[in-house]
Amino acid sequence: MRQRWVFAALAAAVAGGLFVWSRRQGASNGRDQAARPVAATEGPVEDAVETTGDVSPLNRVEIKPPIQGRLEKLLVDEGASVEKGRILAWMSSSDRAAILDAARAKGPEELARWEDTYKPTPIVAPLSGTIILRNVVVGQTVDAGTVLFAMADKLIVVAHVDETDIGRVREGMAARIVLDAYPDRPIPGRVFNILFEGKNVSNVITYGVKVEPRGVPPFFRSQMTANVSLVVRSKEKAVLVPAASVSEDRSGGRRVFVPGPEGEPEARPVKTGLESGENIEIVEGVSAGDTVLILRGRRYSPQRAASSPLVNSPMRRSDQSSESRGTGRPGRRRE
Repeated sequence: MRQRWVFAALAAAVAGGLFVWSRRQGASNGRDQAARPVAATEGPVEDAVETTGDVSPLNRVEIKPPIQGRLEKLLVDEGASVEKGRILAWMSSSDRAAILDAARAKGPEELARWEDTYKPTPIVAPLSGTIILRNVVVGQTVDAGTVLFAMADKLIVVAHVDETDIGRVREGMAARIVLDAYPDRPIPGRVFNILFEGKNVSNVITYGVKVEPRGVPPFFRSQMTANVSLVVRSKEKAVLVPAASVSEDRSGGRRVFVPGPEGEPEARPVKTGLESGENIEIVEGVSAGDTVLILRGRRYSPQRAASSPLVNSPMRRSDQSSESRGTGRPGRRRE
């Protein structure tokens, strides 16, 4: 009686194990076969070096006073566009400032006489460009080392390119600038200079690449952070599939999966071209409009159905022996 209970309990445990395993295996196979179909599209693609940079003046000039004295008038403010030779401010030398202060105490007529006799000193723009800094106020006493204004002839973007990518960059190549402050307003540009001296920042060597925007927009400001795409190659019309749908086979070739005759994923070798990160160009193997599959989880393999955790159990061996006898194949000999 006791042996019957032991065998019944053992049979129940084995049956329960088989049931749980079959449920898990079925769910796993369901996940393996789950795939999201997408259609190959036709559109533009580019291979680009992605990096960051900042808005900087092409030529930055600091304007300092020729003499020590006091500022009497400021005629421009930050953001003003000025021509070379324009008067930016008037200042009095220390002697003139002292004389005018004394004359002011004697009345307006005396002050006017000395203002006409003792002329102020002009501060003149040394080049044509934009005032990017006004560093003083009217009435401030300055010396020859004080920066009154800073000017830039033109604002550009200096991109910081890693040394592993600098070999792909060349002068004249197209670029795209996106400021952090204006992410929805991309600005086209071109590379016009690659600096010869690199900078070592945290053991990473980068080189400055100067990018000229095609028309400086009014919202450009010096020191703004920019994301820069330096376009190495591009195509206006290419067959594109998501990068997630392309994988490598055992020989190192590229492949995609397409729906097979019975709905199962079927591998198809392809030749790829440009890669933009999100999309990959297919040169051969897939046409625009074809369906490819983005597989979820592990790829389905029919051989996995034989990988039962109970395959070596006594009950499983017994079942295999019975099946072998029933099909005429030699089974396991019982002693």
